[in-house]
Amino acid sequence: MRLRHEISTRRAQQPGEFGRVAVLYGGVSSERAVSLISGKAVLEALLRRGVAAEGFDPADKPLTDLLAGGFTRVWIALHGPGGEDGTVQGALECLGLPYTGSGVLGSALGMDKLRTKRLAQAIGVPTAPYLVLAEPEDLPMALGQLGLPMIIKPATQGSSVGMARVERAEQLEGAWREALRFDPVVFVEPWITGAEYTVGILQGTALPSIRIETPRAFYDYEAKYLSSDTRYHVPSGLSGQAEAHLANLAVAAFEACGAEGWGRVDFMMDSTGRPLLLEINTVPGMTDHSLVPMAARAAGIDFDELVWRVLETSFTRIPAGSDS
Repeated sequence: MRLRHEISTRRAQQPGEFGRVAVLYGGVSSERAVSLISGKAVLEALLRRGVAAEGFDPADKPLTDLLAGGFTRVWIALHGPGGEDGTVQGALECLGLPYTGSGVLGSALGMDKLRTKRLAQAIGVPTAPYLVLAEPEDLPMALGQLGLPMIIKPATQGSSVGMARVERAEQLEGAWREALRFDPVVFVEPWITGAEYTVGILQGTALPSIRIETPRAFYDYEAKYLSSDTRYHVPSGLSGQAEAHLANLAVAAFEACGAEGWGRVDFMMDSTGRPLLLEINTVPGMTDHSLVPMAARAAGIDFDELVWRVLETSFTRIPAGSDS
Protein backbone atom coordinates (compact mmCIF):
# COMPACT_ATOMS: atom_id res chain seq x y z
CA MET A 1 0.00 0.00 0.00
CA ARG A 2 1.22 3.53 -0.73
CA LEU A 3 -0.09 7.08 -0.94
CA ARG A 4 -0.52 9.38 -3.89
CA HIS A 5 -0.48 13.13 -3.44
CA GLU A 6 -2.92 15.81 -4.57
CA ILE A 7 -2.12 19.51 -4.31
CA SER A 8 -5.51 21.04 -3.50
CA THR A 9 -7.11 20.56 -0.09
CA ARG A 10 -10.62 19.19 -0.07
CA ARG A 11 -13.09 20.75 2.37
CA ALA A 12 -15.11 18.37 4.57
CA GLN A 13 -18.77 19.03 5.27
CA GLN A 14 -19.49 16.09 7.57
CA PRO A 15 -17.32 14.41 10.23
CA GLY A 16 -17.93 11.01 8.66
CA GLU A 17 -15.86 12.06 5.64
CA PHE A 18 -12.71 11.66 7.73
CA GLY A 19 -13.42 8.07 8.74
CA ARG A 20 -11.69 6.85 11.89
CA VAL A 21 -8.93 9.24 13.00
CA ALA A 22 -5.92 8.52 15.21
CA VAL A 23 -4.39 11.50 17.01
CA LEU A 24 -0.69 10.73 17.40
CA TYR A 25 0.72 12.29 20.55
CA GLY A 26 3.36 11.68 23.18
CA GLY A 27 6.19 9.75 21.58
CA VAL A 28 9.70 9.58 22.98
CA SER A 29 11.29 12.94 22.11
CA SER A 30 12.33 15.62 24.59
CA GLU A 31 9.04 17.35 23.73
CA ARG A 32 6.83 14.46 24.85
CA ALA A 33 5.13 16.45 27.64
CA VAL A 34 4.11 19.26 25.28
CA SER A 35 2.96 16.75 22.66
CA LEU A 36 0.66 15.06 25.17
CA ILE A 37 -1.00 18.38 25.97
CA SER A 38 -1.31 19.33 22.29
CA GLY A 39 -2.66 15.94 21.29
CA LYS A 40 -5.26 15.77 24.01
CA ALA A 41 -6.52 19.25 23.12
CA VAL A 42 -6.75 18.20 19.46
CA LEU A 43 -8.54 14.96 20.36
CA GLU A 44 -11.12 16.79 22.48
CA ALA A 45 -11.76 19.25 19.65
CA LEU A 46 -12.30 16.47 17.12
CA LEU A 47 -14.70 14.67 19.44
CA ARG A 48 -16.66 17.88 19.98
CA ARG A 49 -17.04 18.15 16.20
CA GLY A 50 -18.33 14.59 15.95
CA VAL A 51 -15.20 13.03 14.41
CA ALA A 52 -14.56 9.38 15.28
CA ALA A 53 -11.16 9.99 16.86
CA GLU A 54 -8.92 8.27 19.37
CA GLY A 55 -5.56 9.06 20.92
CA PHE A 56 -2.55 6.94 19.97
CA ASP A 57 0.83 7.14 21.71
CA PRO A 58 3.59 5.48 19.64
CA ALA A 59 5.66 5.18 22.81
CA ASP A 60 3.18 2.56 24.00
CA LYS A 61 2.49 0.54 20.84
CA PRO A 62 3.80 0.10 17.30
CA LEU A 63 2.42 2.17 14.44
CA THR A 64 1.24 -1.02 12.73
CA ASP A 65 -1.49 -1.12 15.38
CA LEU A 66 -3.06 1.80 13.49
CA LEU A 67 -4.07 -0.62 10.75
CA ALA A 68 -5.27 -3.22 13.21
CA GLY A 69 -7.34 -0.51 14.91
CA GLY A 70 -9.13 0.36 11.70
CA PHE A 71 -7.88 3.94 11.50
CA THR A 72 -8.20 5.61 8.10
CA ARG A 73 -6.15 8.77 8.69
CA VAL A 74 -3.86 10.38 11.27
CA TRP A 75 -3.72 13.80 12.95
CA ILE A 76 -0.03 14.21 13.85
CA ALA A 77 0.49 16.03 17.16
CA LEU A 78 3.97 14.64 17.82
CA HIS A 79 6.65 17.28 18.44
CA GLY A 80 10.39 17.02 17.99
CA PRO A 81 12.58 14.25 16.55
CA GLY A 82 10.70 11.11 15.65
CA GLY A 83 7.45 12.94 15.08
CA GLU A 84 8.21 16.20 13.34
CA ASP A 85 11.27 15.27 11.30
CA GLY A 86 9.80 13.05 8.58
CA THR A 87 10.29 9.78 10.47
CA VAL A 88 6.68 9.11 11.39
CA GLN A 89 5.54 10.63 8.10
CA GLY A 90 7.62 8.05 6.24
CA ALA A 91 6.21 5.25 8.35
CA LEU A 92 2.65 6.39 7.64
CA GLU A 93 3.48 6.54 3.93
CA CYS A 94 4.56 2.90 4.11
CA LEU A 95 1.34 2.01 5.92
CA GLY A 96 -0.74 3.87 3.34
CA LEU A 97 -2.39 6.07 5.98
CA PRO A 98 -3.11 9.71 5.06
CA TYR A 99 -1.86 12.21 7.63
CA THR A 100 -1.94 15.92 8.41
CA GLY A 101 0.60 18.57 7.51
CA SER A 102 3.93 18.27 5.75
CA GLY A 103 5.28 15.17 4.05
CA VAL A 104 8.62 13.47 4.57
CA LEU A 105 10.78 16.06 2.80
CA GLY A 106 9.11 19.15 4.23
CA SER A 107 9.11 17.69 7.73
CA ALA A 108 12.79 16.71 7.59
CA LEU A 109 13.92 20.07 6.23
CA GLY A 110 11.68 22.05 8.55
CA MET A 111 13.07 20.25 11.58
CA ASP A 112 16.61 21.17 10.54
CA LYS A 113 17.13 24.84 11.43
CA LEU A 114 20.48 24.95 9.66
CA ARG A 115 19.23 23.67 6.31
CA THR A 116 16.16 25.87 6.63
CA LYS A 117 18.47 28.88 6.91
CA ARG A 118 20.46 27.79 3.87
CA LEU A 119 17.31 27.34 1.79
CA ALA A 120 16.00 30.71 2.94
CA GLN A 121 19.23 32.38 1.86
CA ALA A 122 18.98 30.70 -1.54
CA ILE A 123 15.54 32.21 -2.26
CA GLY A 124 16.31 35.63 -0.81
CA VAL A 125 14.60 35.36 2.57
CA PRO A 126 16.92 37.14 5.05
CA THR A 127 18.28 35.20 8.00
CA ALA A 128 20.92 35.93 10.62
CA PRO A 129 24.59 35.11 9.94
CA TYR A 130 25.76 31.90 11.58
CA LEU A 131 28.68 29.54 12.10
CA VAL A 132 28.60 25.77 12.62
CA LEU A 133 30.56 24.61 15.67
CA ALA A 134 32.02 21.28 14.61
CA GLU A 135 35.00 21.14 16.98
CA PRO A 136 36.50 23.11 19.90
CA GLU A 137 38.76 25.05 17.54
CA ASP A 138 35.63 26.64 16.01
CA LEU A 139 34.71 28.39 19.27
CA PRO A 140 37.27 31.23 19.18
CA MET A 141 36.51 31.75 15.48
CA ALA A 142 32.83 32.19 16.31
CA LEU A 143 33.66 34.69 19.03
CA GLY A 144 35.85 36.63 16.62
CA GLN A 145 33.41 36.68 13.72
CA LEU A 146 30.05 36.99 15.47
CA GLY A 147 30.91 38.67 18.77
CA LEU A 148 28.94 38.61 22.00
CA PRO A 149 26.24 38.07 22.99
CA MET A 150 25.28 35.14 20.77
CA ILE A 151 22.77 32.31 20.79
CA ILE A 152 23.70 28.66 20.40
CA LYS A 153 21.28 26.16 18.85
CA PRO A 154 21.10 22.43 18.17
CA ALA A 155 20.14 22.05 14.52
CA THR A 156 17.20 19.69 14.93
CA GLN A 157 15.33 20.37 18.14
CA GLY A 158 12.06 22.21 18.70
CA SER A 159 10.57 24.18 21.61
CA SER A 160 13.97 25.88 22.15
CA VAL A 161 15.39 22.67 23.62
CA GLY A 162 19.17 22.94 24.01
CA MET A 163 19.32 26.62 23.09
CA ALA A 164 21.25 29.09 25.24
CA ARG A 165 22.28 32.75 25.26
CA VAL A 166 26.05 33.19 25.58
CA GLU A 167 27.09 36.49 27.15
CA ARG A 168 30.71 35.77 28.12
CA ALA A 169 33.44 33.95 26.22
CA GLU A 170 33.94 31.43 29.01
CA GLN A 171 30.29 30.32 28.70
CA LEU A 172 30.57 29.26 25.07
CA GLU A 173 32.21 25.85 25.45
CA GLY A 174 29.75 24.73 28.14
CA ALA A 175 26.77 25.88 26.08
CA TRP A 176 28.16 24.12 23.01
CA ARG A 177 28.65 20.85 24.85
CA GLU A 178 25.17 21.09 26.36
CA ALA A 179 23.67 21.63 22.88
CA LEU A 180 25.62 18.60 21.62
CA ARG A 181 23.62 16.48 24.06
CA PHE A 182 20.59 17.06 21.85
CA ASP A 183 22.11 17.09 18.37
CA PRO A 184 25.52 16.40 16.78
CA VAL A 185 25.15 19.55 14.66
CA VAL A 186 25.26 22.84 16.57
CA PHE A 187 25.50 26.38 15.27
CA VAL A 188 25.63 29.90 16.67
CA GLU A 189 24.12 33.20 15.59
CA PRO A 190 24.71 36.74 16.84
CA TRP A 191 22.15 37.85 19.40
CA ILE A 192 19.40 39.88 17.75
CA THR A 193 17.81 42.50 19.99
CA GLY A 194 14.71 43.32 17.94
CA ALA A 195 11.15 42.12 18.38
CA GLU A 196 10.14 38.53 17.70
CA TYR A 197 7.26 37.74 15.36
CA THR A 198 5.58 34.55 14.27
CA VAL A 199 3.31 33.82 11.32
CA GLY A 200 0.99 30.84 11.24
CA ILE A 201 0.28 29.09 7.94
CA LEU A 202 -3.01 27.31 7.28
CA GLN A 203 -3.78 25.65 3.95
CA GLY A 204 -1.35 27.90 2.07
CA THR A 205 -2.48 31.19 3.64
CA ALA A 206 -0.67 33.28 6.25
CA LEU A 207 -2.57 34.00 9.45
CA PRO A 208 -2.19 37.36 11.26
CA SER A 209 1.28 37.81 12.70
CA ILE A 210 1.91 37.79 16.45
CA ARG A 211 4.54 39.86 18.26
CA ILE A 212 6.01 38.10 21.29
CA GLU A 213 7.36 39.77 24.42
CA THR A 214 9.03 37.89 27.24
CA PRO A 215 10.94 39.15 30.31
CA ARG A 216 13.26 36.15 29.94
CA ALA A 217 16.52 36.23 27.98
CA PHE A 218 14.69 34.78 24.97
CA TYR A 219 11.50 32.93 24.07
CA ASP A 220 12.66 29.64 25.58
CA TYR A 221 10.81 26.50 26.71
CA GLU A 222 9.61 28.07 29.95
CA ALA A 223 8.41 31.25 28.22
CA LYS A 224 6.57 29.17 25.62
CA TYR A 225 4.79 26.72 27.89
CA LEU A 226 5.08 27.60 31.56
CA SER A 227 5.42 31.33 32.15
CA SER A 228 2.47 33.65 32.70
CA ASP A 229 4.66 36.70 31.98
CA THR A 230 4.96 36.17 28.23
CA ARG A 231 2.87 38.67 26.28
CA TYR A 232 1.39 38.09 22.84
CA HIS A 233 0.31 40.97 20.63
CA VAL A 234 -2.18 40.17 17.91
CA PRO A 235 -2.62 42.31 15.90
CA SER A 236 1.13 42.62 16.10
CA GLY A 237 1.25 46.37 15.47
CA LEU A 238 2.90 46.16 12.05
CA SER A 239 1.72 48.44 9.28
CA GLY A 240 -0.35 46.87 6.54
CA GLN A 241 2.63 46.89 4.18
CA ALA A 242 4.98 45.36 6.77
CA GLU A 243 2.39 42.72 7.66
CA ALA A 244 1.99 41.74 4.00
CA HIS A 245 5.78 41.60 3.56
CA LEU A 246 6.20 39.35 6.60
CA ALA A 247 3.39 37.09 5.37
CA ASN A 248 5.03 36.78 1.94
CA LEU A 249 8.39 35.88 3.51
CA ALA A 250 6.73 33.30 5.74
CA VAL A 251 4.89 31.57 2.89
CA ALA A 252 8.01 31.67 0.68
CA ALA A 253 10.23 30.08 3.35
CA PHE A 254 7.56 27.50 4.21
CA GLU A 255 7.13 26.43 0.60
CA ALA A 256 10.88 26.48 -0.13
CA CYS A 257 11.36 23.81 2.53
CA GLY A 258 8.64 21.66 0.98
CA ALA A 259 6.38 22.24 3.97
CA GLU A 260 2.65 22.13 3.41
CA GLY A 261 -0.77 22.07 5.02
CA TRP A 262 -0.17 24.02 8.20
CA GLY A 263 2.68 25.28 10.33
CA ARG A 264 4.40 28.34 11.72
CA VAL A 265 7.31 30.54 10.65
CA ASP A 266 9.32 32.55 13.20
CA PHE A 267 11.25 35.79 12.68
CA MET A 268 13.31 38.35 14.60
CA MET A 269 13.55 41.97 13.53
CA ASP A 270 17.08 43.38 13.27
CA SER A 271 18.04 46.91 14.31
CA THR A 272 16.77 48.28 10.99
CA GLY A 273 13.38 46.55 11.24
CA ARG A 274 14.27 43.90 8.68
CA PRO A 275 12.71 40.47 9.37
CA LEU A 276 15.25 37.66 9.79
CA LEU A 277 14.02 34.08 9.54
CA LEU A 278 14.62 31.97 12.63
CA GLU A 279 12.95 28.68 11.75
CA ILE A 280 9.82 26.98 10.50
CA ASN A 281 7.67 24.59 12.50
CA THR A 282 5.71 21.89 10.69
CA VAL A 283 3.87 20.58 13.77
CA PRO A 284 3.40 23.63 16.01
CA GLY A 285 2.07 23.34 19.53
CA MET A 286 -1.65 23.23 20.21
CA THR A 287 -1.54 24.03 23.94
CA ASP A 288 -3.24 26.96 25.71
CA HIS A 289 0.01 28.95 25.22
CA SER A 290 0.36 28.06 21.54
CA LEU A 291 0.66 30.58 18.75
CA VAL A 292 -1.17 29.11 15.76
CA PRO A 293 -4.48 28.82 17.67
CA MET A 294 -3.98 32.42 18.81
CA ALA A 295 -3.40 33.65 15.26
CA ALA A 296 -6.34 31.61 14.00
CA ARG A 297 -8.64 33.24 16.55
CA ALA A 298 -7.53 36.65 15.28
CA ALA A 299 -8.60 35.49 11.81
CA GLY A 300 -12.01 34.39 13.10
CA ILE A 301 -11.19 30.67 13.30
CA ASP A 302 -11.88 29.08 16.68
CA PHE A 303 -9.83 26.16 18.03
CA ASP A 304 -12.24 23.43 16.97
CA GLU A 305 -12.46 24.81 13.44
CA LEU A 306 -8.66 25.09 13.27
CA VAL A 307 -8.27 21.43 14.26
CA TRP A 308 -10.87 20.48 11.63
CA ARG A 309 -9.06 22.45 8.90
CA VAL A 310 -5.73 20.89 9.82
CA LEU A 311 -7.36 17.48 9.53
CA GLU A 312 -8.55 18.48 6.06
CA THR A 313 -4.90 18.73 5.00
CA SER A 314 -4.76 14.93 5.22
CA PHE A 315 -7.00 14.81 2.13
CA THR A 316 -3.96 15.73 0.00
CA ARG A 317 -2.69 12.18 0.63
CA ILE A 318 -4.88 9.45 -0.83
CA PRO A 319 -4.23 5.69 -0.79
CA ALA A 320 -3.17 4.58 -4.26
CA GLY A 321 -6.07 3.10 -6.17
CA SER A 322 -8.62 5.05 -4.16
CA ASP A 323 -11.16 7.21 -6.01
CA SER A 324 -11.83 9.49 -3.04
